[in-house]
Amino acid sequence: MSKSLSPVCKLCRREGEKLYLKGERCFTPKCAFERRNFAPGQHGRTAGRSSNASRTGRESDFARQLRAKQKARRIYGVLERQFRRYYETARGRHGLTGLNLLQILESRLDNVIFRLGFASSRAQARLLVTHGHFTVNGRRTDVPSMLLKEGDQITVRDGSRRLVYFKNLEAESRNAPSWLNRDLKNLAGAVTRLPERAEIDGSLNEQLIVEYYSRR
Repeated sequence: MSKSLSPVCKLCRREGEKLYLKGERCFTPKCAFERRNFAPGQHGRTAGRSSNASRTGRESDFARQLRAKQKARRIYGVLERQFRRYYETARGRHGLTGLNLLQILESRLDNVIFRLGFASSRAQARLLVTHGHFTVNGRRTDVPSMLLKEGDQITVRDGSRRLVYFKNLEAESRNAPSWLNRDLKNLAGAVTRLPERAEIDGSLNEQLIVEYYSRR
């Protein structure tokens, strides 16, 4: 399974905003974005906040489209080739291509586990899945990119329930979205439906992503 090995804090600094890729750490003073709020690289510090401001005012259309696509990729932890496949799948479905794309990204197993509160970040959710701690519809899976559909059941494996990590999950305070049904007592969850646009990250601009791929 291929994955990005880039330091995740640099990804936030490149986008000029927090993407919350490290879970709980992003809410503490230890967050690198709080300590170094400038773009990475040789000229990041000298450019300072002016480089972030330029993203909203003097950028070309292509630059804005590229940034929107890169931001979505980084939030969901998807590499370019796979992201492009998701776009082609979304384009082939009925409805709005941009919304279809976001729904596909949200239906990934690692994202669903994160949304259910079984992990503090999508990166941690991917690690838990690859270690085989979850079953989908009763079958063990180690594929974080598995796309779930309405009615699918996600459960922590019986052999993993004894781990201290899962025993302490009852203290998880993050609410699950309304399109998921979470049962913390039984360490299980289910996909009740696909999310609506209002239930997906509002900072993502799916129209710019569609425009980026449409021009190529």
